[in-house]
Amino acid sequence: MQTWFAELSLDERRTFWACLGGWALDALDTQMYALTIPTLIVLWRISTGRAGVLGTAVLIMSAVGGWLAGLAADRIGRVRVLQLTILWFSAFTFLSGFTNSFWQLLATRSLQGLGFGGEWAVGAVLISEVIRPQLRGRAVGAIQAGWAFGYGLAVILSTVLFTYLPQEYAWRAFFFLGSTPALAVMWIQRHVKEPAVYLEARARGQFGRRLSLWEIFRSDQIGVTFKASMLTTGIYGGNYVMITWLPAYLRMALHLSVSNAGGYLALNIFGSFCGAFVNGFLADRVGRRRTFLVCACVQTVTVVVYTMTPINKTLTFLLGFVLGTFQSGTAAGTGAFLAELFPTRIRGTAQGFTGNSGRAIGAVFPSLVGFLAARVPLGIAMGICACSAYCIVVVFAFMLPETRGRDLSTMTVEPASMPMSGQHA
Repeated sequence: MQTWFAELSLDERRTFWACLGGWALDALDTQMYALTIPTLIVLWRISTGRAGVLGTAVLIMSAVGGWLAGLAADRIGRVRVLQLTILWFSAFTFLSGFTNSFWQLLATRSLQGLGFGGEWAVGAVLISEVIRPQLRGRAVGAIQAGWAFGYGLAVILSTVLFTYLPQEYAWRAFFFLGSTPALAVMWIQRHVKEPAVYLEARARGQFGRRLSLWEIFRSDQIGVTFKASMLTTGIYGGNYVMITWLPAYLRMALHLSVSNAGGYLALNIFGSFCGAFVNGFLADRVGRRRTFLVCACVQTVTVVVYTMTPINKTLTFLLGFVLGTFQSGTAAGTGAFLAELFPTRIRGTAQGFTGNSGRAIGAVFPSLVGFLAARVPLGIAMGICACSAYCIVVVFAFMLPETRGRDLSTMTVEPASMPMSGQHA
């Protein structure tokens, strides 16, 4: 990391840290629910099916939030919308701590999803437009490491709270801590600038006429929009199966204690941290498409062994690292890749829609696990759903173009005729 990071300018570094921090705080708030599932199932006597619905709700709403935030980012600026989305998801995570029923939590979680999806969409556009093409894959991929930081912090906090507080109070305190990401907004406001690519496009009048949500469905864009949405559906479908149900699998299927499960999750999270850098290195070295294919295929094999074969706990513990590495590695490349598929004028809208429609459709997979687990063991249900999702990744990675080295400042027309800088097939 030190070699390429040292090449970044001051503005590039500040934007990198802002997006890394935003993604970490996003993960902190989002993973709070996954870590409280076992407690809520006991306290509220909800079924695994309903628990899956709660996990899915925030992801479905994130599609709406991402699309709207992307459109707003094209109209009023990337940095301003990034700040608004962080404030939004922080507020509704905090309010989740006051809920007393399935329906109340469903409402606050759904509203939190608007900010969750919006933050990812705008942050991915912002970092992709600021970082130069030669370093974009590694820098944007490294942002995914922020998820590991946030997830790790969530695990530490949950372990402490559920160890020292009664569980009926611990989960509420956990959600109350979700308001802390709002503090990041003040730093972003002072130190992060709008991307030069975006400002130049506005100066040239590319945003002169009214933007429409539907421009990404024009005849010259709809094919790329559909394929990119399906790619992210597979990526996030498989990803969300594991991050939503892995804590419950460790405690309910493997019968681990809270502290032991925390150790297993810690290694998994460390793998996720490493996976972000693995993806970035491969994306800049061998290309975006090949990286998606390698990560998805390796992850499919790992998921099958981890959830569907009778391995001992030691091997389960060690495989958690591999699971985390390629789980993160598959998702880490989406930010740069989606930004490189669309022209500047509609980049925010397009990235917001394709990334978050993938989240919304992919969000069905955790719910399917919940309902399927009523008929088969939880591990089998997780394996079937996750592997199905990663097969979708393989299919649509083959169908999309390679974009490595694409110069975003030249992207003012449809992707098919974009000038390329250093592209490799």
